[in-house]
Amino acid sequence: MIDFVDVSLTYAGARGPVLRGLNLHVPEGELCLVVGSTGSGKSSLLGAVNGLVPHFTGGRLAGTVTVAGRSTRDHPPRELADVVGVVGQNPSASFVADTVEDELAYTMESLALPIDVMRRRVEDTLDLLGLVGLRDRAVSTLSSGQAQRVAIGAVLTAHPRVLVLDEPTSALDPAAAEDVLAAVQRLVHDLGMTVLLAEHRLERVVQHADSVVWLPGDGTAVRGTPAEIMAHSPITPPIVALGRELGWTPLPLTVRDARVPARRLRDRLPAAPPPIPARRLGPVVAQTRALTVRYSGVVALREAEVTVRAGEIVAVMGRNGAGKSTLLAALTGLVKPAAGQVRLAGHDPRQLRGRLLTRHVGLVPQQPGDLLYAETVAAECVAADRDAAAPAGTAAALLHRMAGDLDRGMHPRDLSEGQRLALALAVVLTSAPPLVLLDEPTRGLDYPAKDRLVLALTGLADTGHAVVLATHDVELAAEVSTRTVVLADGDIVADGPSRDIVTQSPVFAPQIAKVLAPLPYLTVTDVRRSLAGAAT
Repeated sequence: MIDFVDVSLTYAGARGPVLRGLNLHVPEGELCLVVGSTGSGKSSLLGAVNGLVPHFTGGRLAGTVTVAGRSTRDHPPRELADVVGVVGQNPSASFVADTVEDELAYTMESLALPIDVMRRRVEDTLDLLGLVGLRDRAVSTLSSGQAQRVAIGAVLTAHPRVLVLDEPTSALDPAAAEDVLAAVQRLVHDLGMTVLLAEHRLERVVQHADSVVWLPGDGTAVRGTPAEIMAHSPITPPIVALGRELGWTPLPLTVRDARVPARRLRDRLPAAPPPIPARRLGPVVAQTRALTVRYSGVVALREAEVTVRAGEIVAVMGRNGAGKSTLLAALTGLVKPAAGQVRLAGHDPRQLRGRLLTRHVGLVPQQPGDLLYAETVAAECVAADRDAAAPAGTAAALLHRMAGDLDRGMHPRDLSEGQRLALALAVVLTSAPPLVLLDEPTRGLDYPAKDRLVLALTGLADTGHAVVLATHDVELAAEVSTRTVVLADGDIVADGPSRDIVTQSPVFAPQIAKVLAPLPYLTVTDVRRSLAGAAT
């Protein structure tokens, strides 16, 4: 169905080809997972399948890419639309209609299909993806999970034979991610569709894949079964990392697979991992009291009571639309409470402006690029120093600590997701705010970038900053947070030590917690520390 024959791709000004001599075949009716570090060429590989590369991205493409017998060199994207459907990382950005039903019909209208065909395909798609109840909903009111399914449906109505998905679960809570992946599996198993899917959160998807293409970062690609690739790839989900460390054979790809060898492991482990010395907490830096926020009469937060102290790392979790981003917006004074109050070190954030506000709180939004306006990385750092009245070189030093050596002459839009996040975080931290807020900080990050983020956040807490993360990434919350707040429909339903909260929740528990339950272990690091202690 998809064939790459001696494909190489080089962008203008690049040091070398991003893809080099690729020879790949993805057969019909297969779910193929593409993995690799940020910058390894995943997006370029996906873009080559529907002709965006090189027709719109530029670059020099050598070799041949064919999809269902059509060469992407000879057929631009508009001539492949009936064969290849593409859903990007931000599905809502592609919406052009006002309602779900109209959005599903739009692609068919562009292809000038007859009305009776359009009506039938819309009904089929609504049933296939479980969207019947959303038929008349405005697309602007959809949750992230609903928007993802509608975006998939909008390309499915053209009856493509290939579906390309770029990070389809990166913005979704665990339950919504399962819904989307279940819909994708249905397309593969029931309709024989070929799906090419790139995803950083392998713990969610690797067990669903028929094959995996691993991009090591040198322009080449290695294709194999999930078990074959996971045995050697440096990018692995937690249970695979645990299985490799302990020499489990066969290597587990699912929690269920891991439970059998985990029985022997549980017998070797202490009742709890060795305690980590608690970080000494400082004064209260933020507090909400009976905070209620409404949007057009809809309650987004209801009488929320949250207190954050210096030295804490608090994970705020919950379904899409639970109120996580609203809580962060309230802490920065971006929304007006309908009732209750917000205080930053005793101040109402809505009364603080400019530099005075940034001295109390800094927010890194879901799209870190929203904070970046300069033409180069260097100019962004200089502007951050000037705006914060900080010594020259402050932002650049923070960036180097989190991202290493970067080409300071690059435009921020040309950075990887991890590099862009590091730059935005450096800009925020230049003002040294006591409270740092991050909204979905691991969206689009690979595992190494996430590890660097964990080190950066831990360093912030160790130096007396308070950190609050709104996140769907249960593995990040398990790794870095000391406390977890769970929201549901605007209400706080849990607030306590992260180890207690996540081990009691089947939805927000990380993979290791599910494998080793009822023992309160959350991460591979927990297991490693306990086994090392038992050996001594």
